[in-house]
Amino acid sequence: MTTLHKKLLALALLMLCAVSADAQTASAKAAHTPSLDAMAAMTIDSVYRYFRTDDKSLLQEMIPAQPKQNPYSYLWGYSAMFSAVSAMYEATGDKHWLRRVDKQMIRGLDRYYDKKRSPAGYASYVNDAPESDRFYDDNIWLGIDFADLYAATHDKKYLKRAEEIWRFVMSGCDDVMGGGVYWCEQKKTSKNTCSNAPAAVFALKMYNATSGDEYLMRGIQLYKWTRGTLMDPADHIYFDNIGLSGKIGKAKFSYNTGQMLQAAAMLYKITADRRYLTDAERMAEASYRRFFEDVGRADGVRLMRGGELWFDAVMARGYLELLGINGDRTYVNAIIATLRMAWDQRYSRNAHGLFGKFYDQRGKDRPHTLLNQAAMIEMMARLSVCDKASHDGDVAE
Repeated sequence: MTTLHKKLLALALLMLCAVSADAQTASAKAAHTPSLDAMAAMTIDSVYRYFRTDDKSLLQEMIPAQPKQNPYSYLWGYSAMFSAVSAMYEATGDKHWLRRVDKQMIRGLDRYYDKKRSPAGYASYVNDAPESDRFYDDNIWLGIDFADLYAATHDKKYLKRAEEIWRFVMSGCDDVMGGGVYWCEQKKTSKNTCSNAPAAVFALKMYNATSGDEYLMRGIQLYKWTRGTLMDPADHIYFDNIGLSGKIGKAKFSYNTGQMLQAAAMLYKITADRRYLTDAERMAEASYRRFFEDVGRADGVRLMRGGELWFDAVMARGYLELLGINGDRTYVNAIIATLRMAWDQRYSRNAHGLFGKFYDQRGKDRPHTLLNQAAMIEMMARLSVCDKASHDGDVAE
């Protein structure tokens, strides 16, 4: 063997070793990257470590606590954690999470339950404090969760809770401005997308649970009213609200269009009317253009913008509903990529395992809200199902 041949052989061996080392490093990194449901479980642990209160069931609104902050979170943040823990059970089937729902989360929810006023409903703050406002959308999110728990368990105690909430929600619906649900029981000054789009979803979930035609009729009515009143026809994205004067509040948030997307997909599944599927696909693409951004990834995947993570968690529900119809993973892949970036401690997650209000470094060291932690848990739990299915070569239904 000549000297040249020896040098070439040595160089080839060095290159082979380098490739092997790179492969081993990548394999080790992959082995140490937890699954999405494991990430969610670790985040729940962090929440209960850092947001705990003197009550074993209730949690703080924000940490570190701000001046004049209430001892406990508002219902919105707590209900988001209820959604998150429920989603963990729905995603994994692990009875541990169902026990957490029953023995911890529902016990906490009962502290917000107000039956002094009729119909009974959940108040925005714990009921041993001075009487607080009751928001229809706060109650709707819980109604959706209870309907989902009933679908997952067939335990009628969850259906009973959902039916009680439905009665409260319908007390906020009238013919002013042609229909729709008000936002707040004590401030009937506007009808909002966030109280009507999810009310349509809630109605359709109740129809799936009971086969009651009145739920389907109401779901269609709420969908059509919201579409006709609050959709921006220029881009198929939804405005926030309409006041009793007829003035439109033109802010656009990801959860509003996300709930209309979910409602449209559900209506297509129930009725097979392709107009609903067309609506859903238009909203999916419009939301992808508005609420995701091109950050220059080699694979071309856009990432969610952030700013209020819980809004995105609710938007994700719509994308998952559509995935079960058309199998297009474009949008869920973008959400999964965003979650994995946020998990990396170079980005949103801090040393305590908590997330800021964006998926990147912005706001990482500012006060952390219960709402944002719950949002990340819910998204990681729900997306874990289709993430695992993709690795198995399947499409999540």
